[in-house]
Amino acid sequence: MTTQLRNIGALIAVLRASANVAATAGGTGDATAVTGGILDLMESGHPLSGVLAIPYTATLAAGETLSIAYEVESGNADDLGDATSLVSGASAVVATGPAGGGTVAGTVEVDLLLAGAGRYVRANFTPNLSASGADTAALSSVMVFGGFDRLPQ
Repeated sequence: MTTQLRNIGALIAVLRASANVAATAGGTGDATAVTGGILDLMESGHPLSGVLAIPYTATLAAGETLSIAYEVESGNADDLGDATSLVSGASAVVATGPAGGGTVAGTVEVDLLLAGAGRYVRANFTPNLSASGADTAALSSVMVFGGFDRLPQ
């Protein structure tokens, strides 16, 4: 038990869920869905729970915003041709530009219950910048898995 309390890394697996992406307000990547990679839960020790994490950094004008929508899909086909939505969230403001504008950073975290999920999962997200000018954002996503029937290898 002491080892578990001091070594969380032995109890979780962190996997890259998407590529790094950039968005420019009113331009490339803005309001554009990012389709994540397909992850095989069997290769990760059959996790029963997890977290989708979407870290971001945004340069925003005063009062302008970054919103993010997300969806985690699950299925048993290795191409997720049978995908169903495991969890989703409508676009919501996650960052607002400070007075005078500036850079803001944070992480959107979504709890995942995977006990009834199919063998494969994929996280998709859509960044949306409210400005129509020079605001930018850089985002990515990872999934953290835990609650295994055996520890990650």
